[in-house]
Amino acid sequence: MNDAGPESDTESSLMEHLLELRTRLLRALAGLVLVLLALLPFANRLYAWLAAPLLDKLPAGGQLIAVQVASPFFTPLKLAFFAALVATAPWLLYQAWAFVAPGLYQREKRLALPLLASAVVLFYAGCAFAYFIVLPAVFGFLTAIKPEGVAMMTDINAYLDFVLVIFLAFGASFQLPVALVILVLLGWVTPEQLRAGRGYAVVGIFILAAVITPPDVVSQLLLAIPMCLLYEAGILASRLVSRDRAGTDATP
Repeated sequence: MNDAGPESDTESSLMEHLLELRTRLLRALAGLVLVLLALLPFANRLYAWLAAPLLDKLPAGGQLIAVQVASPFFTPLKLAFFAALVATAPWLLYQAWAFVAPGLYQREKRLALPLLASAVVLFYAGCAFAYFIVLPAVFGFLTAIKPEGVAMMTDINAYLDFVLVIFLAFGASFQLPVALVILVLLGWVTPEQLRAGRGYAVVGIFILAAVITPPDVVSQLLLAIPMCLLYEAGILASRLVSRDRAGTDATP
């Protein structure tokens, strides 16, 4: 009797999964590279667009400077790569989804797809909120309180790092409703517990906003207030999901 059959099937299945993983990774990387190549000719324009919130608030003659010799070349490239990564996020997530979806149950697929889509939309919304609302308010505040006789001349690389941190902070913070729904689906908390702990959540949000934002009151408030509203949205979404799951479980 040949006992190598089950082991052979296991090895074959493992190889198929590894080949599928390699295919998905290559497709994800190819999409990222194509978008990056498309954005490279516009890297300087992208940086000019990103610098607009600060330049609009600087007094006449104010400008950004390049402290390092290679900064005018590498800084726009870094921005182009970040922009390509953000732009291809749906494609990258789709490749990850296509790899894991065959192993999920139908109900898990039905819940995961809206959560993934919501996460992407909320991240984009957080970045847009940071660019159009937060950055102008923060730079307006900083330029207004600078000491007399001090000229603001920010390095282009330092400015890019500052803005990227703001984008990541707001994009990640806007995931709060998705995180709350996941916690409810895992059974770690209930919508009632989230509602009862609203006061503690508000305190935690303000502490978190003070930690992850620059040391100014404006950006802290502009992060904390939307997060409080998103917490309420997460409670409503978790109640809907919990009710839907209860109805599905009750269906014979």
